[in-house]
Amino acid sequence: PPWMPAVLWDQVTLTCQGSGTTGATTWYKDRKRWWQKGPNHFTVTSSGTYQCDRPSTGLSPHIHILNECLVLQLPARVLVEGDTVTLRCLG
Repeated sequence: PPWMPAVLWDQVTLTCQGSGTTGATTWYKDRKRWWQKGPNHFTVTSSGTYQCDRPSTGLSPHIHILNECLVLQLPARVLVEGDTVTLRCLG
């Protein structure tokens, strides 16, 4: 699709979906347990490799969040809360 840059003050929120209660989410950062019995979502504030785990769902794939001199881009279309989007990162 056509791409547009995400503005510098945009925030990245990771959400862990799966069965179980919200407070049953365990987050991992850089392959170490980081937040046990945490919420199912949070706003990222630092670089790292993140994963989540929910009862009966298992460990999620990992995602790398970098705080580098990169341009984060998203599809140039109207987005509403809850939409799933693919982000592109250019260095």
